[in-house]
Amino acid sequence: KINLTVIGQYVDYLVNEQNVKNVFVNGTTGEGLSLSIQERKQLAEEWMCQGKDKLDHVIIHVGALNLPECQELARHAAAIGAGGIAVIAPFFFKPTNKDELVAFLQKVASEAPEVPFYYYHIPPLTGVKIRVEELLDGIKAQIPTFQGVKFSDTDLLDLAQCINKNETAEFEFLYGVDEQLLSALAIGANGAVGSTYNYLGRQTNLMLQAFAKPDFALAQQYQFLTGEFLNFVIKLGFGVAQTKAVMTFVSGIPMGPPRLPLVGASSEFIIKAKAKLDSIVWPKGD
Repeated sequence: KINLTVIGQYVDYLVNEQNVKNVFVNGTTGEGLSLSIQERKQLAEEWMCQGKDKLDHVIIHVGALNLPECQELARHAAAIGAGGIAVIAPFFFKPTNKDELVAFLQKVASEAPEVPFYYYHIPPLTGVKIRVEELLDGIKAQIPTFQGVKFSDTDLLDLAQCINKNETAEFEFLYGVDEQLLSALAIGANGAVGSTYNYLGRQTNLMLQAFAKPDFALAQQYQFLTGEFLNFVIKLGFGVAQTKAVMTFVSGIPMGPPRLPLVGASSEFIIKAKAKLDSIVWPKGD
């Protein structure tokens, strides 16, 4: 069951300990697609409430397998004052081309006509591999609120083509593959949404600062160390359930077990992952 009581503590932890002031609610790590519509609304409301005057942006993921639920969640997000909404492609009956996907997204976005809209591109999970570069052509005419893309794919060629087309910088490209963030930044991504930023947000912010200076050698160090941890845990079997376990031992906030069909991390995983993370020496004593 969802535990609303820890969200206030969670917000304070992100802001004060990780220097993270923007959140993406009901996404993959939050198991949004495993929750009921009512649960998703409750979580969105609690994040908005607890984040008031503390968080800069709260983007609510409102994607679902059917259009009416997406529209209901979009209307709800608008009503509670969300800073943005995002939608994945439906992944049982899938859109097979750009026009079908844009038509679906437009029907959701139009229910929240004042709220910035993001397409959540995550083909490894949806199986919808329509290139974002293709999607962008003419999208503003059909979705006036279109703000950008949460780009959770390793296809940096597609991302580069998107950014190359984005000459007026009207769109935001938020990268979602944490171990490749530095590569995406070099291509022109201007933000990131990912699970590791819950517990490595401070180090990632330092990487962003190093990149902006630019101090590429220092930025590389941070990226390589994040990659070293992820490479280690991926070999053990790393997913949403294991992310909850890592976040629990790093933050001290009980993240609880995942919902079936996911199963909780083993005690062996927790011991090994904690030892690995503790062993990493970050630059400048971080």
